[in-house]
Amino acid sequence: MKKRGITLKLFTVTALIFVAFYAMIMIFQLVFFDSFYQHYKTKEAAKHLDSLAQAYQDNPWSAEQLTKQTLSYMRETKSPLTIVDAEGYQLVQDPLHIMLETEDGQVLEVALSLLVTDYGDELNALNIKKGDTLVVNGENDMSVSSVVYPSVITKGQDSVGEHLEENEVTFEGTVKSVSLPKAVMSNRGFGLLYDALLEWFPLDESLLKKLNKGESLQLDWVESWTGKHNLVLIEPVKKDGEMQLMFSVTSIQETKDTNEALRVFYLYIGIAGFVLILLLSLIYSRLVSSPLIKLNEMAKKMVHLDFSSVKPIKRNDELGSLSNNMLIMAQNLDHAVEDLKQANDKLKQDMEKRKQMEKAQREFFENASHELKTPLSIIKSFAEGLQDGVSPDKQDHYMEVIIEESDKMEILIGDMLDLAKLENGVIKLKKSSFLLSEMAENLSDKLFCMAKEKRVSIEVMPRNELPIVADYEWMERVIRNLLVNAVRHSEPESVVTIRIETDSKEECSVFMVENKGPQIPEEQLANIWSRFYRTESSRSRMTGGTGLGLAIVQQILELHGFSYGVENMPEGVRFFARFHK
Repeated sequence: MKKRGITLKLFTVTALIFVAFYAMIMIFQLVFFDSFYQHYKTKEAAKHLDSLAQAYQDNPWSAEQLTKQTLSYMRETKSPLTIVDAEGYQLVQDPLHIMLETEDGQVLEVALSLLVTDYGDELNALNIKKGDTLVVNGENDMSVSSVVYPSVITKGQDSVGEHLEENEVTFEGTVKSVSLPKAVMSNRGFGLLYDALLEWFPLDESLLKKLNKGESLQLDWVESWTGKHNLVLIEPVKKDGEMQLMFSVTSIQETKDTNEALRVFYLYIGIAGFVLILLLSLIYSRLVSSPLIKLNEMAKKMVHLDFSSVKPIKRNDELGSLSNNMLIMAQNLDHAVEDLKQANDKLKQDMEKRKQMEKAQREFFENASHELKTPLSIIKSFAEGLQDGVSPDKQDHYMEVIIEESDKMEILIGDMLDLAKLENGVIKLKKSSFLLSEMAENLSDKLFCMAKEKRVSIEVMPRNELPIVADYEWMERVIRNLLVNAVRHSEPESVVTIRIETDSKEECSVFMVENKGPQIPEEQLANIWSRFYRTESSRSRMTGGTGLGLAIVQQILELHGFSYGVENMPEGVRFFARFHK
């Protein structure tokens, strides 16, 4: 994977996504935006007007409440509103007005819609409040004398508007109430509203028929002076048995102007977008491509089972997490490979051990057959002698030989069975605490006759002895086999010494059996624990025993977890065992 390859791909994908998104925006803006926005604005304005008309028809609002609702509609829709009859004459109070009380007690309605259209900001700057004294110049309504259309309003030294050239009247009074729009409502096209009234009224017969049926009208109107597009909404209302019309004008020219400006703006967005894509390609190269290349190099080394050079990428994102996971995987694979090698080596060792066990098993059967064959042959020959009728004075000797060889066979078979049980692990130890010296004294007494026959004495020498915890019967078998082995291989007129000491460093009891006699060749010391092994095969029948005694000792001690060994001394051999707590 080359760096420019992944970067180019990321750049291409990003560019295609941007171009597709940009093209979608441009198509939507050029083809659908005008109609969509016009439909949306018409729907929203019509919904608000219908809601206001329904509320006006169902509720007996006062003039003040109606003014408040009218101003609320104008704030929400940003469109002027009035209520007229079928001829186009206004039936309600101007929503923007000042109630002015003159010195003679007359209350005048100062209609502000036209003045707000031209001087909305200046009028708001006067900050007219209830109780202020105003001077109003203007003209009276021809049909309602209490309504004044102001040309100039003066508060203190500040004035708003322009004086009329003729028919101007002047009023001075105190403000009783004020209904003025906020700053954002200063120019709401009240002049446009009155132009629309003059344009559409009186209404055509076709439109009046629809209104009489209760249908709402949504009319497209192009203002003749400016050529701007507007939406005229007329909502019929049944009030006090008469049909009244809610009349509102909404400008949609702003949408067209905005849409044309957006087309130019989107061109600059496109240029900026392609510059941004170039920057993104550089960012991708640093943030994405470079880590991916490192991860790829790590993966290549892992393919060749090289896990030593795998290093994590220090990042707090998915690539950093992937790097850490690859590191963990590499470590696990490294351990798995190492474990597999060890398992393979162990398998080889197990196979070698199995071969050795099979060899030992064959030798065991061969030795067992040999050991059993000798007494069987003796028993058979002496039994045949008895059958052939030997002289009466030899019959007793023949019987003794047969019994002696049968006892040897019984001991051999018993040892073989015990050894098999120990090797198979079916023996359950019954541990207890006892002193080895007491056990050794009892065994010495039992072997007194055997030792006397060999002209050997047995001495037990305990020193700072501590009790051990072990299976008493099996441990007695260990001490007996070691003691019998020592007696059999001792020189006449010698002493077999049993030493029992405490090793304070290792916190264990040490049992030693020493005899004076021939040493064991150094190369054979490790083999004497094998079954049927004797250092001198020619003496196998002379020294007695089954050849399994030391093998049984080994299995019992290992079952207990005790250590053991054998070593030559200057004049003999020493067997020892360490009994750990």
